[in-house]
Amino acid sequence: MAPMFPLLSIPSPSQSTVELGPLSIHFYGLTLLVAIAAAVAITGYRWTRRGGDWDIIFRVAVWGVTSGIVGARLYHVITSWDELPDEWWGPFAIWKGGLGVWGGIGLGCVVGAIVARRSGASIAKLADCVAPALLVAQGIGRFGNWWNQELFGKPTDLPWGLEISPENRPIEYIESETFHPTFLYEALWCFGAAGLLLLLERRFKIRPGGLFAIYVIVYSIGRLWIETLRIDPSHELGGVRLNVWVAGLAIVLATVFLAWWQRTWKREGGAPPKVETMAIPKSR
Repeated sequence: MAPMFPLLSIPSPSQSTVELGPLSIHFYGLTLLVAIAAAVAITGYRWTRRGGDWDIIFRVAVWGVTSGIVGARLYHVITSWDELPDEWWGPFAIWKGGLGVWGGIGLGCVVGAIVARRSGASIAKLADCVAPALLVAQGIGRFGNWWNQELFGKPTDLPWGLEISPENRPIEYIESETFHPTFLYEALWCFGAAGLLLLLERRFKIRPGGLFAIYVIVYSIGRLWIETLRIDPSHELGGVRLNVWVAGLAIVLATVFLAWWQRTWKREGGAPPKVETMAIPKSR
């Protein structure tokens, strides 16, 4: 019998660049610019609501973003060197994709923290302001992979399967037409995690800096299951993808830090005391 409904799927873009005279505009790069702008805007909004100023945000953004791009590319070059274009410019070809989020967040945050410290800002408070902003930026940035038809998952017949052109399919899956849209899975996970951080921030007393640790934990949990779906080439340790090991290590370290960070804060009397209810009506 013929199916009652036509097969649904997510189409991939037919092109990832647009030519403006001699200039080639890569949509992957434009997506990253939107992601960076969103991160700066959200961080700035949260920081200024806490009494900070935009000057520090702009300084941290300039140095943090620049070093983050360098770190992201270095991570990809080191861990996936065999995927680079076989040209002298291969290590620098970020328009071809290939930015490792671990390296980008790591180096970007370290450099950003140094700039913030020299500016006299609280690193812990600024880290909490940037945590949900990073998740939103990472979610937006994953759509750059959609433009490049890369980092998709295993073949699937689900209605939200991602269409991949034959030239972009792994040779062992050349006959498959739709794949798990892992870029979308991670984007939705990041957006949901950003909302979760905002909720936790409103509901619980978290020591400044603790929200950033929760960000690392929640994001890494998502990467664990998403990595099990991906079929792009990856170096492995003990038969397990390298990014799975990195995500697992990040979860352990961030969890230990968060538990110690919160416990020492309470021990030192840093948590604000609970407000007692007045026994006498205010009208008196």
